[in-house]
Amino acid sequence: MFGIVRPCRHRLGENLKTQWMAHLCGLCLALRGDHGQFARVVTNYDGLLISVLTEAQAAPGGEWRRTAGPCPLRGMRSASVAQGEGARLAAAVSLVLASAKMRDHLADGDGLLARRPVALAARRVATNWGRAGARTGSAVGFDTAVLVDAVDRQVGIETLAGPGTPLLTVTEPTESATSAAFAHTAVLAGRPANAAPLAEAGRLFGRLAHLLDAVEDRAADAAAGAWNPLTATGASVAEARRLADDALHGIRLALRDVEFKDARLAHVLLVHELRNSVDRAFGSASCSHVGPHVGSHGNPYAPVGPGGPPSPPPPPEPPRRGLLAGCAVWVGLGCTCQMCCGEYDDPWSGERKPGFCQRCDNCDGCCDCCEGCNCCCDGCGCDCNC
Repeated sequence: MFGIVRPCRHRLGENLKTQWMAHLCGLCLALRGDHGQFARVVTNYDGLLISVLTEAQAAPGGEWRRTAGPCPLRGMRSASVAQGEGARLAAAVSLVLASAKMRDHLADGDGLLARRPVALAARRVATNWGRAGARTGSAVGFDTAVLVDAVDRQVGIETLAGPGTPLLTVTEPTESATSAAFAHTAVLAGRPANAAPLAEAGRLFGRLAHLLDAVEDRAADAAAGAWNPLTATGASVAEARRLADDALHGIRLALRDVEFKDARLAHVLLVHELRNSVDRAFGSASCSHVGPHVGSHGNPYAPVGPGGPPSPPPPPEPPRRGLLAGCAVWVGLGCTCQMCCGEYDDPWSGERKPGFCQRCDNCDGCCDCCEGCNCCCDGCGCDCNC
């Protein structure tokens, strides 16, 4: 699993965590359904934003959800997952960009890809992924050529870049690719007026993705002698941080011009969690929303104080498995990376648990900021600069 928006389950709250997992599972299943089991390895946290944005703009309805069967990554339990054109667009974008990334590693001869037999197999996989992504993109009206063109231009720009080259020159291809993908969610949702502000939000998101990747990989790239935007252009970390903060502000402003049906999850991911991603990459605090402006945790979107609607009843306790059934599910989980890198349901108790590398040690006191005002961008009464 990769991506810059990796939300902490403590900050999302139960309702938004369920929605987020529905989109993550929806992307994974869209990849499997259209392209086979192996394609699921390109499932990523940022790709699901395409599905989130599409559904957030669309009129509510059952066509955006379906009940998926048991899966080892969910402790062999069924779940409501996202479906439809948003999930398929996310799958297409993920496949094409993963194909391009693999070709880039092949060109550099990174690691095992320096070995001819491995390189031949990887090149075949990359070619198949690129074609599959193009087919799925075409099926939902999206021309993935814009993504391929961006990747091709990136290679040329990096070749010519040197000391003094503006960082924004280097990030431009990534910005163009994500801008096109974000804008197309407005087409899928039947809201063409949203295309322009979403294109701007996508452009700035692409800038952030490129910058954060450069900052986080700088030491490793230097040790391996690999190309890095900061090292190649001579840009400082302070300059990268300034550009990242400007992008955060621009995304927040762009989202104000988007007409959403339900903005809550999109807002939390693209405003609050994205800001946490920037803080994490630059080594500053990862949880800045601490304070008294916290609504009810039972119903995170209920207004603070008296007069709000009552909290919904808690979800029913999952059934407990017997010893043999639990052991069988545990074996299935052990064959996946979910116990390490994601979340999983305890095979016996059904309790939702974070993977071992996702245990959050500093989330106590985090609040779900702006939930009391329905996570809107305008007129928010809480003190969190949203």
